[in-house]
Amino acid sequence: MRDQHRAAWLLCVIAALFAGRSAAADTPLHERIDRAIEAGRDGRLAAPATDGEFVRRVHLDLTGMIPTATEARAFLDDPSPYKREKLIDRLLDSPEFARRMQVVFDVMLMERRPATHVPATEWEGFLLDAFSENRPLDQVAREILSADGADPAHRGPARFALDREGDPNLMTRDVGRLFLGRDMQCAQCHDHVLYDDYKQAHYYGLFAFFNRSYLVQDAKGIATLGEKAEGDVTFKSVFKKKITNTTGPRVLYAEPVAEPAVAKGQEYWVAPAEKVRAVPRYSRRAQLAKSVVSAKVPEFNRNLANRLWAIMMGRGIVHPLDLHTAENPPSHPELLEMLARELAAMGFDGRKFLRELALTRTYARSSEPPPGLSPEDGSPARFAVAVLKPLSPEQFSWSVMQATGIVAATRAAVERTLFTVDPKLTQLMQLDDKRRRFGRRLVESAVYDGLKGNSGPFIAQFGRAAGQSQDAQDASVHQALFLSNGQPVLSWLDGLAGRLATIADASAMVDELYLSVLTRRPMPDEREEAIKYLAAKPSAKAQAVHELAWALLTSTEFRFNH
Repeated sequence: MRDQHRAAWLLCVIAALFAGRSAAADTPLHERIDRAIEAGRDGRLAAPATDGEFVRRVHLDLTGMIPTATEARAFLDDPSPYKREKLIDRLLDSPEFARRMQVVFDVMLMERRPATHVPATEWEGFLLDAFSENRPLDQVAREILSADGADPAHRGPARFALDREGDPNLMTRDVGRLFLGRDMQCAQCHDHVLYDDYKQAHYYGLFAFFNRSYLVQDAKGIATLGEKAEGDVTFKSVFKKKITNTTGPRVLYAEPVAEPAVAKGQEYWVAPAEKVRAVPRYSRRAQLAKSVVSAKVPEFNRNLANRLWAIMMGRGIVHPLDLHTAENPPSHPELLEMLARELAAMGFDGRKFLRELALTRTYARSSEPPPGLSPEDGSPARFAVAVLKPLSPEQFSWSVMQATGIVAATRAAVERTLFTVDPKLTQLMQLDDKRRRFGRRLVESAVYDGLKGNSGPFIAQFGRAAGQSQDAQDASVHQALFLSNGQPVLSWLDGLAGRLATIADASAMVDELYLSVLTRRPMPDEREEAIKYLAAKPSAKAQAVHELAWALLTSTEFRFNH
């Protein structure tokens, strides 16, 4: 009888465990994220963002620019309780989303380095195609890490290595930082003195994938990566100079890569020679991609999930993003593990993952702290309040162009050229969803190509030096002067001011101004003050509107994604 009771009890326990797993699996990821963030908070959270805050924020994060006044008005006036979810889905399906991700990953991975050996257009085209196709992000990483530039038709992803001159130490540091979340530069000479889990052996294990590779330029000056068949890695700590260590290629704590024996005299498919790319029978560097992007290296998944989280939330669960270490633990360790696990379970579908983040209450909170919130509870690492994010140079420039009507005017001209002139092409582009999608991408590409040069002055003022992490931004007097007195901002304002000046009703004009620039309607006191300012200059309406628009465009509210 006792055995029967025990068997019944075991069945109940097993059923409960499976029921718990099933319930967790059935709970959407965005809800599980919110539960992890809100656990133990006792309601000490910022209120939900207003519709105006949300529509601006999600446009900036998913398309890289603010919405138009028409888009903002339509969203604000939409009574549907599902309008936020619909907006997220529409933006994720837009060609502007693919472009935004292209820009984000370009800046993240190349850090504004000049295009020396591979044209920027080829690298950007590779990224744009990847995000337009929603290519799995682990596949994109493998393509970048394995590219050597030898295939003339697919040189884009090789820019990561070639425009770092194939330098083994720089490649070691940057692969560690950007793909594994660990800046191991200080471990080049010894085990890190501050972080116990940053070992010199980790640095040189990664270095061993690159130490045989070198940059070679052929007779036409085309750069590729060649590789020698020999060259072992030894290293000494500056603190233990009598001990020499050796290592083969390995990624952090994973097992070293097993290397096959190659018969003497048979080491090369193509032997080294002047201006000739050497090709060994066995390539260490060819093992890099599958070694880094591997189920045996959980650091890759954690790093990628953390960086995607930071794109949406304004900071990482591990922050800084390249400082994953026990001494700088995640703010929410269980959440980071869950995100890394779910990202892999989704097949590294970046669009699907970002959708879940955008649907969270965490993402949709106000940036205004609730009354009485302590500094500790209001810390950005708690995610109880939305993080204020300074606009990137690209977001800033495109948002200024959007607010002043430059983007809309360019899009109208492109559509007129592409479709209005040729009605047959218009009909062709409407035949099915695939052609409509292609038409939208065609327009977006033409608009981007026509206007991207305007971002240059903003990048020069607000971007960081080439080769440095672009995550942080420093305010300067030159930036303030650029916004206050510089071109092209002042000249772009003429178009907005001219359009607004044609609106006879002052209140309606102020509405349009605020919707165009700040993606919200004015507060009662703002409306009253603006109307009063316009009334004081009846003979110089255009100038007064220009001054009002300039004040909003150079405001702190516009400069931040809040």
